[in-house]
Formats: sequence, C-alpha cells, structure tokens
Amino acid sequence: MRTDIVSSGVGELSYEIREIVKVAKRAENSGLEIVWENIGDPIAKGEKLPHWIKEIVAETAMEDSSYGYCPTKGLLETREFLADLNNSRNGANISSEDILFFNGLGDAITNIYGLLRKECRVIGPKPAYSTHSSAEGLHANCHPVMYELNKDDNWNPDIEDLTNKIKYNPSIAGILLINPGNPTGAVYSKKVLSNIVDIANEYDLFILTDEIYSNIVYNGKKHNYLSEVIDDVSGISLKGISKDLPWPGSRCGWAEFYNVEKDPIFHKYVENICKFKMIEVCSTTLPQKVIPRVMSDNRYGKYLEERKKHYEYASNYVYDRMKKIEGVTVNKTNGAFYNTLVLEKEYLNEDQSLKIEDNGLKNYIETISKGIPNDKRFVYYLLGSTGICTVPLTSFCSEHNGLRFTLLERNMEIMNNTFEIMAEKIEEYILSN
Repeated sequence: MRTDIVSSGVGELSYEIREIVKVAKRAENSGLEIVWENIGDPIAKGEKLPHWIKEIVAETAMEDSSYGYCPTKGLLETREFLADLNNSRNGANISSEDILFFNGLGDAITNIYGLLRKECRVIGPKPAYSTHSSAEGLHANCHPVMYELNKDDNWNPDIEDLTNKIKYNPSIAGILLINPGNPTGAVYSKKVLSNIVDIANEYDLFILTDEIYSNIVYNGKKHNYLSEVIDDVSGISLKGISKDLPWPGSRCGWAEFYNVEKDPIFHKYVENICKFKMIEVCSTTLPQKVIPRVMSDNRYGKYLEERKKHYEYASNYVYDRMKKIEGVTVNKTNGAFYNTLVLEKEYLNEDQSLKIEDNGLKNYIETISKGIPNDKRFVYYLLGSTGICTVPLTSFCSEHNGLRFTLLERNMEIMNNTFEIMAEKIEEYILSN
C-alpha cells in the first residue's frame, strides 16, 4: 500500500490463551485427546447451568422487549439494581447513572484504554491478564508499564515497586488491580487495597479494578470491593456475568464509576467513554434483563456456594500435590478458578524434553520449541506428550517461568488424573536433563 496502515502498537497484541489452540489442534490431529486447560470457560469444562436459571433466560427471551435496543448505558432497572447492590456494601455510593454496560469486559477494556490520552499510562500487574496488558500496550504503542506481584507473598502487589515506578514515571495516570487475580488466583486483603488507594491519592491517580471474579472466592477468604476502600479517589470497577452465572457467551459486562464528580478531568474522561458507547448505540439487551431476576433469587447464593466448594477442593488438591515438587513454587488459589505455578529458572534449560509417541508430532514440537522461553517449551512438550493444554506464565508478561491452568473440570476423576499427570510430567521434565 502507498502508506503503512498498521499500528505500531500491534506488536503488543498477544493472547496465548487462544493462540496455543493451534498447537493443540496439531496434537489432536495426531490422535491425542486434548484436555483443555487453557481458557476459563466453565461451560466448556462441563458445568451445567441449573434449570431455574435457564427458565429465567427462556422466559425473558419470550418478551418482545428483549429483542430491541436498550438505553446506551444499559437498562435502567438493571442499573438501579446493581447500584443498590454496590451501595449495600457501605462504601462509595453510586447511582444508576454511574453504571455503563458493555458487550463483555473485552469491549469495556478496549474503550477504557483506547480513550485515554496517548501520553497517559495505566500501570498494571505482572503476571498480567493479557487483555489488559495488550490493550494498554496498543494504546501507548509500546510495551505495557507494569508493577511486580510477589510470588513469595501469595502474589500480593509489591508496594515498593509500584510506588517507585509511579514516582519516577509522571506519565502514569492510573493503577490497574485484578482482584481476584487472573492468572494468580490471589485475593487481596483490605489492607493491601487501602495501601494502593493511598498511593493513588498521593499521586492523584485513578484506580481501575477488574472484579469479574468477585463472587468466586473461597478457602475462608473474603472479597473486598474497591468501592469499600476507595474514599475520595476516582475509580472504575469492571464486573460481569460470564464467570459467576456463568454465561460467558452472553458477552455482558459493566463498569461502575466512583467519585466521578470529585475530579473534573476524570468526569470528562468518563463522559467520553459514555459518548463512545453511544456511537455503538448500546450493549446486548437480553442478558441485562436477566441479571436482577437471577441475582435476587434466593437460589443464586446457594448455587454459588456449591461452585465455590468445587474450586476450593481443586485448589487444595493442586496445592498439596505441586508444593512437594522440587523446583516448583506454588501458592494456594483463593479466588477465580486458575492455578499458577512457577518453575524456578535454575531447574529449566533448552535440553529438557518429554517423550512424544507420534514421530510427526515429536518433530513438530521439537521444531516449534526452538528459541522460545523455557516454560513455553515445557508447555509444548506437556501438550505433545499428554494432550494437556496449559498456558506458559511468560505469556502473561511475566519474567517467571511457569504455567497457568484451570480448576474447572467437573468430572472429579478426570480432574484428579489431569493434575496427577501434570505433576508427574513436571518431575520427569526437570529430571530429563
């Protein structure tokens, strides 16, 4: 073409969670049965929505109004319900006007980063969730700016690292929190959140928090919402129904804006986000109509508790098994439904491998494993050897080698067997040099 139409920021677009599917399909074509541990889709892992939720969806789908446009910000009755839910937590109060619906949080994230001034940065955690880090990097046309999560402190934010990076980088305008963590499964205490609010207050920043897993917390932990600790700091909380209903195919999420009127610049920024959504007209109507009916049903809490018991069992099973392996650092997952473990660098090298039965697949894995991070090399060999598809930790903008996998499998025999095979293959791989 006569001019280069490619954005200089596209090099930051990465989503290994789905990119690894190409390798898995190659393994599947070689006769391996794939165990999909790469993506957090409860439905794909065998979870069945209870009949009563399906009935609500079906009844709502019979209403003619569910097929029409809704207001740009979202259905008023749903926004009022969610505002009341937030205000019941005795934190920052919001009204229905402080809530904006999106077609999933991917849509929200794209808008929130994309409408920042090009010079402004949002510092995010590493390991990072790829949708956030890619959107921030694309917006800035360079590598995302990040602060460390401490693997030796249950993946809590390294407050000193965060403070120093903000202090010496005046382009930073906001702080991203993912709580509960993806990929880490960490759940932050109120003290940790308050420390970050203090930093935001000191340097006059806004806070963006992804709370999509706020209803998936277990092992005796409690989710502390940003709205409970935010004080007078400006903030945005991202929530949705893809994980806790769960209805990922609905592509239904929303942003809650806190303390909008207390800062004129933040107020204008939020206005622009809403205006851009107006250009798109609105978000999907049907799932919005369902939200109050499902979440106010007394069966909903019981349903969530049953699911959390499953994740708690899986979390403890993995932790108890993996912590015994020399060269592995693992923290207990307390929220969301992933486990992240670190393969210590001194235990990895480019000569390690696992036995792959099919010669064609073996040659393919050997070829694509050259010149890549050592954890990605292990993930490929694990996939070629066993059919277990996980995600390398370095693909989450992390300097740590490791892997992320889910706690979603509903068939207990398959789940236990998968975790046991993974543990055995890690031990075998470490000893293969």
